Amino acid sequence: MSREKVYKLLKQLPKSKVTTYKELARAAGIHPRAVAVYMKTNRDTENLQCFRVISSDGSVGGYSGRDGVNGKIRLLKDSGIEVRNGKIDGKYIHVF
Repeated sequence: MSREKVYKLLKQLPKSKVTTYKELARAAGIHPRAVAVYMKTNRDTENLQCFRVISSDGSVGGYSGRDGVNGKIRLLKDSGIEVRNGKIDGKYIHVF
């Protein structure tokens, strides 16, 4: 049930925005590590853009998708999100 709630929230994330594991967890009422597991095991990357979930300190965080963290940075940049020194400016972070 919480997995579906997290995925539903992720689908509501505005374009050119990211959110954090911590923020998704807060909104869903679960632990941030559970969000990380849901992102890692996401099988619908086309509709659930897990690369748009970052660490609460603004760093890109991990990514188990294609090309690892470098792939995540490329996907973020392709989505119009600036990444500088592995971090994302707070103006891109969405709060639910």
